[in-house]
Amino acid sequence: MHRYVAIYRCSRPVEVRGAVVHVVIARVWHGVTAAADADTYLAYLQQTGLHEYQSTRGNRGLLALRRIRDGRAEFLLITLWDSEEAIRGFAGPTPERAVFYPEDDRFLLDRGEHVDHFDLVFSSGSL
Repeated sequence: MHRYVAIYRCSRPVEVRGAVVHVVIARVWHGVTAAADADTYLAYLQQTGLHEYQSTRGNRGLLALRRIRDGRAEFLLITLWDSEEAIRGFAGPTPERAVFYPEDDRFLLDRGEHVDHFDLVFSSGSL
């Protein structure tokens, strides 16, 4: 059975197929390191950004994806949020700008300065 996102309470209710549901917002960031730095950067992420995501009120979860090819490690971070206000609690007054930490420049070959936000409109399965 398919289910629409109705499990989280947030500030933006919408109507889906005649039912009011509360939208979860996905925030997506992409960055690239050298393949040789992949594990070290992941450990650094766990101490900084991933930890801060999980500590921020209104964060509903995160996925950290990585693929290594052609000597580069691509990271894709997807976080789930209750509301735009919750995102601002993490990102500050400009939620479309990425958040960086002091050692990021040491690792990142390509740092996505901006993030994308999407409404989660369908969810199925569990990890």
